[in-house]
Amino acid sequence: MLPLIASLWVLAASCVVVWVLSLVTHEYSWVDRIWSVIPIVYVWIFAGAAGFTDLRLDLLAAVVTLWGARLTFNFSRKGGYAPGGEDYRWAVLRGRMSTAQFQVFNLLFITIYQSVILFLITMPAYTMFENRATPFSVLDLVLIALFLLFLAGETIADEQQWRFHEWKRREVAAGREPRPRFLQTGLFRFSRHPNFFFEQAQWWVVFFLGASAAGSVLQWTVAGAVLLTLLFIGSTIFTESITSSKYPEYAAYKKRTSALIPWFPGKASADVPAG
Repeated sequence: MLPLIASLWVLAASCVVVWVLSLVTHEYSWVDRIWSVIPIVYVWIFAGAAGFTDLRLDLLAAVVTLWGARLTFNFSRKGGYAPGGEDYRWAVLRGRMSTAQFQVFNLLFITIYQSVILFLITMPAYTMFENRATPFSVLDLVLIALFLLFLAGETIADEQQWRFHEWKRREVAAGREPRPRFLQTGLFRFSRHPNFFFEQAQWWVVFFLGASAAGSVLQWTVAGAVLLTLLFIGSTIFTESITSSKYPEYAAYKKRTSALIPWFPGKASADVPAG
C-alpha cells in the first residue's frame, strides 16, 4: 500500500498547489501545466516501489515518460507555460457564469476532478504492482507497441495542427484571409479530433496492461479511462460549439468527417491551404 499512499499524497498536494495558484494568478490552466508531468510521477512511484525489477512497470514508466515529454513540448511551443497561456475556453465560461459560480467550478471541476482523473488513469500501475508476480507476456509486448503507435499518431496530429496554425498566422500577418479557416487535411481529414482519439487510446492501453497483469478486465482502475473519455466528450462538444459559432462552414466538415475515431470521410472536397 505504500506506493498508493505516496500517490495519494501527491494527488492532495497537486490539488492544493493548483487551486492556490489559480486564486493568486487569476489564471485557471494550472492543471493543464502539470498534466504532462504528474502521471509520470505516479507511474515512477510504482516502478520504484517494485525496485525497478518489474519489466511491465518499467516499460510503462518509460512509455508514459515519452508521452509526457511529447505533450510538454507541444504545450510549451503553443505558449501554455507563458503568462497569459490560459485555455481560451475558461474565458468563455467565465463570461457565462457569475464569479461565485466559476470559482465553485474552478475548485470542483478544473482543480479536483481533473487532478483525480490524472491520478486514476495511472492506477493500472497499482494493479501491476500488486500482480508483479505475473510474468511479462506477448500480450504485454503488443500493448506496449500499441501505446507507442498511438503516441506516434498523436505526435503527427499535433504537428499537422501546429503547422496549419503557423501557416494561418502568416496569412493573417500578410493581410490575407486564410482559406480554409480550420484544419481539414492530413489526419484531420479522417477525424475532427485525431489527437483526442490517440490520447484516449493510450490510456485505455494502460488500463489493459493492468488488466493483463491481473488476468482480468474486471478492475476498478477502468474508472480512469472511462472518466478521461467522458472528459474528452464534454471538451469536444464545448470546443465544437465555439468553432461552429465562428465558422459556419464547420457544419459541412462535421457532416463528412468522423468526430473522433479515424474513418473514411464522406463525399465532399476539403479546402486545402495554398502554400
